[in-house]
Amino acid sequence: MWRYLAGLAAAILLVVAGMTFQAMRSPPAATLAAMPAAAAETATPDGQATSPAVPEALPATREQKRFDRYDKDRNGSVTRDEYLMARHKAFAKLDVDNNGTLSFDEWAVKAETKFALADKDKSGAMNATEFATTAVKRKSKPRPNCRPTSPAPAPAEDNREEDS
Repeated sequence: MWRYLAGLAAAILLVVAGMTFQAMRSPPAATLAAMPAAAAETATPDGQATSPAVPEALPATREQKRFDRYDKDRNGSVTRDEYLMARHKAFAKLDVDNNGTLSFDEWAVKAETKFALADKDKSGAMNATEFATTAVKRKSKPRPNCRPTSPAPAPAEDNREEDS
């Protein structure tokens, strides 16, 4: 029974905390209405009106560049055909007999090639050393070249004398 009450209290506490957090993040509508609107034009000291500075265009984001690679006709939308084009090219590379379907052998050609390269003695089976060469080689992130802030303490020497 106490578990249910504790769970209910925790749930209520989470809801109240969420509502408080949301209220802190967004100002009330009255505050927004009281804010002055930004001026569309500014005046120079000689009284001439100028339009606000136009911000420079930022370089395309990674996602925008990715979108542009898919949007082949540059109409601002990616159709199903445009989206599947990359997959179609990969499929076409695997479909060696060009019949529009992949057999298991066509699909597994990369794995078969990897096995054949790893099986150095051409026995049809890999020993542990040959199998180790099939591990995926992942790109490691460069480690920062950080020096320790203080030198490492030297190991304590054992000054006890040995009994002979």
